[in-house]
Amino acid sequence: MVDAHALAGFVLASFILVVIPGPSVLFVISRGVALGRKAAVLTVAGNTAGVFLQAVLVAAGVGSLVERSVTAYEILRLAGAAYIVYLGVQAIRHRRALSTALDASAVRGSRRLVREGFIVGITNPKAIVFFTAVLPQFIDPHGAPVPVQMVVLGAISGLVALVSDSAWGILAGSARAWLAGAPHRLERLGSGGGVMMIALGARLAVTGRKD
Repeated sequence: MVDAHALAGFVLASFILVVIPGPSVLFVISRGVALGRKAAVLTVAGNTAGVFLQAVLVAAGVGSLVERSVTAYEILRLAGAAYIVYLGVQAIRHRRALSTALDASAVRGSRRLVREGFIVGITNPKAIVFFTAVLPQFIDPHGAPVPVQMVVLGAISGLVALVSDSAWGILAGSARAWLAGAPHRLERLGSGGGVMMIALGARLAVTGRKD
């Protein structure tokens, strides 16, 4: 399927790139701080599904279009940035709801959390660049069909991200749970998480493509 040596190198590359906080990690941390561990893990699940779909689309050839087209890349980047800013504003607006419920499911439905994570994942420009520029370097030209190899490697990368991002989210959620006994502090955390999302969205919006 995929050369063992190349696979080991790909796992290492995925781990290094995933561990470094990017849009997905920062988004998960902000949800963990604002809504707790359960919300963070559900967000990670949706985010991972979105990123994996990116891998599938790259394998199908869509990724090469985004890689070559500045317009397509900019549309994807700005859409993701706008959505994250929107979620940040919503988090600040509804910060007082956090002090009335410690269970994240009482604040956000599970499907909604997964859906929001999915949208952030599918519009993550860091993942697009990784799958179009890095992933193909680990393809074995003499192995299985290239699209199959790319999907398999995309799934492996998604698994690495699932574990790493969940750890970030659980740590952030634990900090939120630790302060849950003080409602005013919890509201501040909700506001802080919203500010983090707005700042992240703004950074994505102003960070242009480096060709």
